[in-house]
Amino acid sequence: MDTIYELAELSANGALVGLMYSLVALGIVLVFKSSGVANLAQGALAMLGGYLAWAALVSLGAPVWAGIPLVVLLMFFAGRAVERMALRRMIGQPVIMVIMLTLGIEILLRGLAPAIFGSVKKRLDIGIDNAPVILGPVLIDRAYLVSGVVSLALIGLALLFFGTRQGIMLRAVSDDQTASWAVGIRVERAIGISWGLAGIAAAAAGILWGSIQGVDWTLSLLLIKALAVAILGGLDSIVGVLVAGLVLGILENVAPVYLERFGIAGTRDVVASLVILLTVIIRPYGLFGREDIERV
Repeated sequence: MDTIYELAELSANGALVGLMYSLVALGIVLVFKSSGVANLAQGALAMLGGYLAWAALVSLGAPVWAGIPLVVLLMFFAGRAVERMALRRMIGQPVIMVIMLTLGIEILLRGLAPAIFGSVKKRLDIGIDNAPVILGPVLIDRAYLVSGVVSLALIGLALLFFGTRQGIMLRAVSDDQTASWAVGIRVERAIGISWGLAGIAAAAAGILWGSIQGVDWTLSLLLIKALAVAILGGLDSIVGVLVAGLVLGILENVAPVYLERFGIAGTRDVVASLVILLTVIIRPYGLFGREDIERV
């Protein structure tokens, strides 16, 4: 019976962590759905969101109710700025070059943000109590619970957004940019909005993760987890992001505990890499991604 409770506790906490991975991955999917480009700068954007939250709440002393919305707004415009100043200049270039540009932005921000804000890990307190939530014999990390619920709510809002007029426009751009131009849709503006929404997702993820592990350059490493989630779920599927995040979070939390009992240690950081590798080999378009078949 103790084993069942242990598995339930590991799975519950892992699922909540997975929802936070899904929130980071949401930014990758939003950009891909509108432009067909993999956003490899999402990890650094999450890190930047964490640093801005620390600057607003700690350095400037802003209250949480004012500081967090301010950071979210700033990150929306930061995402728009990335698209306007860098990505838009790459129109007509090979997709691989655009992807490399997003990776370059990731590397630039990863070095620039710590240089500006300092490399020492920052403590970010957003008012979440450290006491665990006790459900009988199962302990749930309160920070994970709050962060998981917030992540789920934001992913749900993203799903609802794609049912609105603006969301339908983004879906049309994703399906065929040329046809979208033909019917009067401003493709650049649509892609810019998707980058702005990716900035919002990054801000929320950076704040939530920063409140749990502190804010420093290592927040940018969330990119690996987010890529694993996006690839497993499907780069163009928000539902896939949600399901894949739960799968990765549970696997990452449960597997190492039981494998260590057989003398296999250090597997936590390997899980995400294995997910990426196996998904690309077995099902390249992910669990819920759209499979495009081209005639030759």
